[in-house]
Amino acid sequence: MDLLQKVTALAKRRGIIFPNSEIYGGIGGFYDYGPVGVEMKNNLKRYWWKNMVDKRENVVGIDGTIITHPKVWEASGHVENFGDEVVECKKCHRRFREDEIDGKCPNCGSTEFTDPRSYNILFKTEIGVIEGEKQEAYLRGEACQTIYLDFKNVVDSTRQTIPFGIAQIGKAFRNEVTPGKFTYRLREFEQWDMQFFVHPDDMQEYFDYWMNERMEFYKGLYRKHENLRFYQHPKEKLIFYAKDAYDIEYKAPWGWAENEGIHWRGDYDLTQHMKFSRTDLTYTDPKTGEKFLPNIVETSGGVDRTFLMLLFDAYEEEELENGNTRTVLKIHKDIAAYRVAIFPLVSNKEEIVNKAREVFDSLSDDLKVVWDARGNIGKRYRYQDEIGTPYCITVDYDTLNDNTVTVRDRDSMEQTRVKIDDLKEFLK
Repeated sequence: MDLLQKVTALAKRRGIIFPNSEIYGGIGGFYDYGPVGVEMKNNLKRYWWKNMVDKRENVVGIDGTIITHPKVWEASGHVENFGDEVVECKKCHRRFREDEIDGKCPNCGSTEFTDPRSYNILFKTEIGVIEGEKQEAYLRGEACQTIYLDFKNVVDSTRQTIPFGIAQIGKAFRNEVTPGKFTYRLREFEQWDMQFFVHPDDMQEYFDYWMNERMEFYKGLYRKHENLRFYQHPKEKLIFYAKDAYDIEYKAPWGWAENEGIHWRGDYDLTQHMKFSRTDLTYTDPKTGEKFLPNIVETSGGVDRTFLMLLFDAYEEEELENGNTRTVLKIHKDIAAYRVAIFPLVSNKEEIVNKAREVFDSLSDDLKVVWDARGNIGKRYRYQDEIGTPYCITVDYDTLNDNTVTVRDRDSMEQTRVKIDDLKEFLK
């Protein structure tokens, strides 16, 4: 079983990620995050927000809508150009993107295909309630467009001056013809975007700056830095308005896979929205009085993709001295669903259970804590290892005498006696 299969099985078994609508046979490209997964994903988004917004004086956040005015997608070029080239196998009639074909049909092995056809991957919807009078609209195909739409409002309502960035985490939708590789290619997914607005003369400086910043972010997130790299888009394949573009890639079980893109967008987006909306989006420097249209450095990544790569990065199978194998997620401690699990050694002795409850209550205001009293200690450790809980605390008979507990470290499996009064500092 390869790593993708192992992670997929673990994710379902331990409540991290479930197939959507599974009782009806599932629906391709849609997944739900379970009780453990939703905590991890929320922690991941908070980790990004803290790094990108909270720690920076020149980046602010917004939360834009999923449905916008239909002309937004005309202005951005998505209505006309947002699509893939698709071929159909003449034998089994399965459809694939051209880049998924290597001479043979992945499904049946045939070598005969139709000519490529283009199709748009925007999801259509309707606004209104009366049939025949509804307005056609789209679910957003990328999260960044609302940032451009709110650029003027942010400038007018905040104290920010260029250079500054606007950040957002939000859902996007693409009607992929062949979703797959678990949560890597989805039809409904989340993106984290930061659009950094600069003077045209400063584009190269900030493009280089954000390339370095974003790689350092992922180095802080992943353990295996050898699985990270930059991929520069070939000049001949760049979109017409871009001078440069890089992807930050992680080496997945199937090869190098994109986590995030750093894109030189220039003034294209603001120019298009000025043209279609007839609204002046130029910026006036409050110090010099210079009026100009800002250029944009984009950093745009997939939350679900990064989450999946984190699972690949964290998954380990370790041989133990007793000959058994333990499965453990050595995931970043700030991303783990729970910082610590609380175990009463036995669940039928009231004094121990009550003391364990006291420990739980004393930690839960500051840390994400989970209670686990089911089965023996070995089984509890096994479960917490598989969901990546960094620390497990056992309240035992000695606790009643000396007010100390056993703290077990996930990665080293070392156990340390710690006074209850010192736990918060120890765990931080």
